[in-house]
Amino acid sequence: MSQVITQLSQLNFSLADLDEMPVPGKVMLVNPEFFDVEYIINPHMKGHIGDIDKAQAYIEWEKLKSGYEKLGLYVHEVPAAQGFPDMVFCANQSLPNITEEGKKQVVMSVMHAPERKGEVPFIKQVYEESSYEILHLDESEFTGFEGMGDAIWHFRKRLIWGGYGYRSSLDVYEHISNTFDTPVIALELIDPKFYHLDTCFCVLNQETVLIYPEAFTPNGLKLITSIFPNVIEANQHEAENLFACNATCPDGKNVFIQEGCVETNKAMEEAGFIVHEFDTREYLKSGGSVFCMKMLLW
Repeated sequence: MSQVITQLSQLNFSLADLDEMPVPGKVMLVNPEFFDVEYIINPHMKGHIGDIDKAQAYIEWEKLKSGYEKLGLYVHEVPAAQGFPDMVFCANQSLPNITEEGKKQVVMSVMHAPERKGEVPFIKQVYEESSYEILHLDESEFTGFEGMGDAIWHFRKRLIWGGYGYRSSLDVYEHISNTFDTPVIALELIDPKFYHLDTCFCVLNQETVLIYPEAFTPNGLKLITSIFPNVIEANQHEAENLFACNATCPDGKNVFIQEGCVETNKAMEEAGFIVHEFDTREYLKSGGSVFCMKMLLW
């Protein structure tokens, strides 16, 4: 079922109508050996060039890696590449898929910033070694698509939520939808501090999403609330300064999130989720946190 939905009037299905998808059991992490802030491509980087405590960043990354292992996920660690300090944010270079027949596919990204384009071949190699069919976008047609930074799978359902406006273009989602035979609900992003969908939108399980509502248009909010019966809202401080919505919930129960998101964590715990706090303060300086730092794979 391929279609791109941008208006509530176009929504012609419910969650119950969508095909089931398996939960990924593997997580890709890129070693932070060369992580740093060397340029400014988002508002969070301003004032942080050369300001990364690399020893602390490695400690934070190791604890996050250990968290996935304790949850029972297989961790595929990818070596860092010199000259690409943001490669550690490995949610951005690709969008993986698994078909109903169990075939693994991946669409490689067209990075918006020239500084990050060279990351994609390194991540492509990981997929080649993992028996994925590699699919590429025509860069003369699509000028920006940043993988799961903007294209986020609904939990256990064949549905993609697609953010656009800053790093990914709206027109790419028709191609993604046709390629994966999957509907895409496209959400316009309107605040440059929330430049990727994963900075303001976190799918927790089939019925629950965590969002920062001010990052979306009224139309986008209607689309979100039409699909999710349960919408948890992060406040401005926790969303903007602590990247509360850049959390991840790999199994629909356990949530990994930047430490200190007091109100958000309380709301999630009241909704039945188990919250695991991680310190990612060095990565916040570069405009990323828990979700950005991983890629879930089949």
